[in-house]
Amino acid sequence: MTLLSLLSRLCALILLVALLPVLLVLGLICAMTQGRPVLFRQFRAGKGTTPFRLMKFRSMRDDRDENGRLLSDEERVTAIGTFLRRSRLDELPGLVNVVRGDMAFVGPRPLLPETISELGEQGRQRCSVKPGLTGWSQVNGNTLLTLDQKIALDLWYIENRSWLLDWKILLRTFLVMVGGEKVRTGAA
Repeated sequence: MTLLSLLSRLCALILLVALLPVLLVLGLICAMTQGRPVLFRQFRAGKGTTPFRLMKFRSMRDDRDENGRLLSDEERVTAIGTFLRRSRLDELPGLVNVVRGDMAFVGPRPLLPETISELGEQGRQRCSVKPGLTGWSQVNGNTLLTLDQKIALDLWYIENRSWLLDWKILLRTFLVMVGGEKVRTGAA
């Protein structure tokens, strides 16, 4: 384990302890408005395409149609889910993934293993670094972008990553939490 990885894991642990009251309140609100489970868990591809179980607050109900098929995301997302997603607070349980060493604070958002497989060489390149709680594509449009645009931004990040860029991404993450998503053009 590198010193940087150890420091990231320690910072994530400190943040988890400091944010425990917030996590408990958000968990309680999720349980009351969406039911259980409170956490969404899903296998995602990590560094080297190694699968890990991502954790975040659930933002949708498990509503289904008369044939038992899940309704669309738009029909299942709740008001609290919309707030959690917009504010990025749904990602706070991901600090556990950072403590475990599955993720970093900054890096490409982890995708489903099958999506990485479908991306071929670009998917393998994307998994050459640890995925992050936030990343370059998240602060440059995220849900307003196509998958191809996100992949291009993620690959640009991997080629150009630095301490300065990571700090810029963390700062922009807070701005997105407050001001919402906006498509940004141009490099760093």
